[in-house]
Amino acid sequence: MTLTSRRVFVKGLKVEAGIGIYDHEHGRVQPLIIDAVFDLDLHEIHGLKDTLNYELVGQIAREFIARGHIKLVETLAEDMARTLVALPHVRRVEVSVIKPEALSDADQAGVCVVFTRD
Repeated sequence: MTLTSRRVFVKGLKVEAGIGIYDHEHGRVQPLIIDAVFDLDLHEIHGLKDTLNYELVGQIAREFIARGHIKLVETLAEDMARTLVALPHVRRVEVSVIKPEALSDADQAGVCVVFTRD
């Protein structure tokens, strides 16, 4: 047998953020839902140091949110993805940021970005 793929993921991470470009979005927080899917290197794993600690997804999201109001979900998704793809063992990351309250007549609206390690 040969290992051909290794994925680590975080689905449905719920955070609150000051986000949006419209006047009514300033001065308040809104819910966001974040998903991240990672393709990792295929080396042997003997412990946490050899893989991705998925707790970092929430930590990194909260660090960006703590910096202050974010205008676009694209900005948050791209900033997170750039940071996450630079972590050890990560080959590719896909980050989705969903803004559930963005459209009253839709279940979800958001963005998905994919970054690959150079």
